Amino acid sequence: MRTLIGAVAATLLFSTAAFAGQTEGLIKKIDKDTATLTLDDGKSYKLNAETDLDALKPGMDIVIAYDVTNGENVITDMELPDSSAN
Repeated sequence: MRTLIGAVAATLLFSTAAFAGQTEGLIKKIDKDTATLTLDDGKSYKLNAETDLDALKPGMDIVIAYDVTNGENVITDMELPDSSAN
């Protein structure tokens, strides 16, 4: 019985932990009021307070690392690939 309770407790702990992911795409929309950006696939990501929103423009290619916290995609890192490298 103790093993079962421990397994259930561990499952609950992991289900509330943040999930890390990575994606890339084109910026479709930037909402400065909510500090979010939306990619061309329709998914939205929350920007952190230090992000220079003026440096981001719709149509830019971007690579994002993010955590899913409380059901929200929160950007932890981003990279704007250098399109002039070709």
